[in-house]
Amino acid sequence: MKRIQYHRYGGPEVLQLEEFEPRRPRGRQVLVRVYAAASNPMDWMIRSGAMRFLTGWRFPRGLGHDFAGLVVAVGDRVTRVKVGDEVFGATLTPGAFGESVIANERWVTQKPANLSFEEAAAITIVGGTAYHAVVNIAKLRAGQSLFVTGCLGGVGRAATEIARNRGVAVGGSCRSTAAQEARDLGIDPVVDFDFDPAPLQGRFDVVFDTSGVLPITAAQTLVKPGGRIIDIKPTLGKMLRAVLPGPYTFNSLPSREVIGELARAAEAGMLRQPIARTVPLAEAIPALAEFENLGGSRGGKLIVTTR
Repeated sequence: MKRIQYHRYGGPEVLQLEEFEPRRPRGRQVLVRVYAAASNPMDWMIRSGAMRFLTGWRFPRGLGHDFAGLVVAVGDRVTRVKVGDEVFGATLTPGAFGESVIANERWVTQKPANLSFEEAAAITIVGGTAYHAVVNIAKLRAGQSLFVTGCLGGVGRAATEIARNRGVAVGGSCRSTAAQEARDLGIDPVVDFDFDPAPLQGRFDVVFDTSGVLPITAAQTLVKPGGRIIDIKPTLGKMLRAVLPGPYTFNSLPSREVIGELARAAEAGMLRQPIARTVPLAEAIPALAEFENLGGSRGGKLIVTTR
């Protein structure tokens, strides 16, 4: 089979479409014939080596986490899916940009019938990250308030949908040229990325920094006393800050129940990601480089297909 992989950290130029031999799934692993996979900023952060303190130095390394497709084999301890199921999910070991991928069954579930493979592939990482932050960590409830930096990015958009469906008021930041799009999603107030936080002092129960660039002093200004500041862009400094007393929290790995919640929300029409472009696997490398150069999910997801 073929997949996109690389043999050293670096820019998009290190990516190659190569033959690889998928192994048989073991234990709780499933082997999925990939029909669609979605790009996330995390993909190029890992490929560039920015997270090598976590990802290590083993190569070749696959690319991509979000996928949708057909289960073709399962390990001997798998109970949640079976061969022949149409599924979507994520792999913690990158490799979704290929013709097959191995994933743990905890991150795989049946694809809702009313979602295409492309639509399903687009929601797992961003939806799971947003759901975990809004529901499991922040425990936001009706009548509370949330501020989302990067509110039109993949995670920001998903967090907005999840929060508003729970009766939470959402404010956020985005590019000034996209402010009306944010307002159309029910976000209020909407501010530019370099906004002055002083007029919004103490207004929000939770500040969710999905862009990873909000100064900690600005976040502390926005949040109410006793509120939370949640970050999803890992650096060593941020992880150290998260273990100290105070409002700062680093978004950890979601629980296994999240994937089922995402499926139910998507099936009900409460969680969707716009798709900007769809390309076949053979044309994916230049498309991924262009997508990265444009800054990622502005305007929607890049989807790679293998059918």
